[in-house]
Amino acid sequence: MPGFWHPLWVYARKHRMTQEVYRRILGLDIGEKTIGIAMSDAMRFTAQPLQTVQRTNIKNDLKTIRDLCATHDVCEIVVGLPLHMDGNRSPMADMIQKLCDKLKTQISIPIVYWDERWSTQAAEKSLIESNMRRDKRKKVIDQVAACLILQGFLDAKRYQQNI
Repeated sequence: MPGFWHPLWVYARKHRMTQEVYRRILGLDIGEKTIGIAMSDAMRFTAQPLQTVQRTNIKNDLKTIRDLCATHDVCEIVVGLPLHMDGNRSPMADMIQKLCDKLKTQISIPIVYWDERWSTQAAEKSLIESNMRRDKRKKVIDQVAACLILQGFLDAKRYQQNI
């Protein structure tokens, strides 16, 4: 259809953005048993829950993340880092750091760590307020937490660019 412009194209052209703008950001909430996964939209305004993956072993966990990065054309990964309330790293943060160090040797995508304090609690609260049953909440809580982590990162990045 001649003359038709998709709103994303118009926005990108107006702001002189390249194809880089259409690449997505992956958000991860890594736990002991599961990995919650969220994905940004192409313009990086919003985060959407994608899936929850049951962890089996490090090799399979890394393969899953690599496959998601390739499938969704990911340009950056945001990983929630669990810190104590005083700001010190938790033992889980050290485990996540080791996993991400192994991931860095396998992909060339930058990994950013983001403070995830209270993300799971905030996710559970929002799911309870939406009247979701406990069994369904358990299935999606990690991906919603990953979504909150990623949305916080996207908002902070946008705020920094506007200053």
